[in-house]
Amino acid sequence: MKRTLRGLTVVAALLTLAMGVAPAAVAETIPALPAPTGRAPVGTTSLYLKDTSRPDPWAPGVNARELMVSLWYPAKSAESTRARYMTPAESELLLKDGKITTLPPDILSRTRTNAVTDAPAVGRRHSLPLIVLSPGFTKPRSTMTALVEDLASHGYVVAVLDHTYENVGQSFPDGRVTTCLACGNPRNDEFWRKVVRGRAADVSFVLDELTGPRPKWRNADLIDPARIAMAGHSVGGASTIPAMLADSRIRAGIDIDGTTDDPIPDTTALARPFLFLGKPVTYTPGSGRPEAISWENDWKHMTGWKRWLLVTGTVHQSFTDLVLLGDQLGIDFGARQPGARTMEVTRAYVRAFFDEHLRGRPQPLLDRPSPRYPEVHFCSVEPASCT
Repeated sequence: MKRTLRGLTVVAALLTLAMGVAPAAVAETIPALPAPTGRAPVGTTSLYLKDTSRPDPWAPGVNARELMVSLWYPAKSAESTRARYMTPAESELLLKDGKITTLPPDILSRTRTNAVTDAPAVGRRHSLPLIVLSPGFTKPRSTMTALVEDLASHGYVVAVLDHTYENVGQSFPDGRVTTCLACGNPRNDEFWRKVVRGRAADVSFVLDELTGPRPKWRNADLIDPARIAMAGHSVGGASTIPAMLADSRIRAGIDIDGTTDDPIPDTTALARPFLFLGKPVTYTPGSGRPEAISWENDWKHMTGWKRWLLVTGTVHQSFTDLVLLGDQLGIDFGARQPGARTMEVTRAYVRAFFDEHLRGRPQPLLDRPSPRYPEVHFCSVEPASCT
């Protein structure tokens, strides 16, 4: 679910650090992301983009929407300095948001990644599918890095957005660091509709900037504009449906544990492939819980390929980097399954979905439960069941 007031954020979870891990030991810890599973080395770069056609939805008087976007892609070589996970300022703001004063303020910025900044890209013209990814509310784009590095190692270009003023800390190339102006608003249905519709507009603008006549990335000619998809976590996942309804370029989508507060209209059908992936406690078909109803209502209007998968032992942040990094730092998010295992599962099913629907490669993993991943359950709405 997207509402951070109901879920553990990284900074709130850091309050549980008293698990026998001394502050001095934590200060010496260098967290690391798991290695990608694909053959290709991974490169990454960041883009500053400015949409002058619309004002910023959260900053009064700001007449343009500024965005930071990170791209991950298959590269020629990863034999160079690894990319920084996040800036020290972003790490400090994330900790400060949780009133954490006992940890080094830059500790999250030390995380070891697997990608090389500005590494030369590889691929033929229009040969690489593009996936756009939107993070959860208050979360920086870096918290999805383990997933996107893996996708890039398998030959995808992945663009991850920071939705400005919607996370606790975001750094710009000119040294500015923005904070969460949106966080001061009441968290009602109208607010969440504004969030997801604004994110849909952000995504369409980024697609224009990457696939239009004057693309902002020097390697944009590698992208196949006919094979574009979107995924997201929490409210980023919930934003996928509005983005698909607004932009026909997005051929397939995934909602990772995001409550959908802007439902598909009764007069509309979504015929493109869609995957719901989430934790089991909140999303039980037929349970009558508000979050389950949100998926069920949209499910009824999905007329194409669709799946509803639940992963036992997980919590909301299990599908991001936060639980696997928390395990390394002695931080308890409440998940019964280790973060590294959940990331292995997330990588496998997300990649299978895109391989099938962007590359036309049938994936038996998506057709039935697998003994390799017994924690993954296939659910149906009619009749309401999970196997």
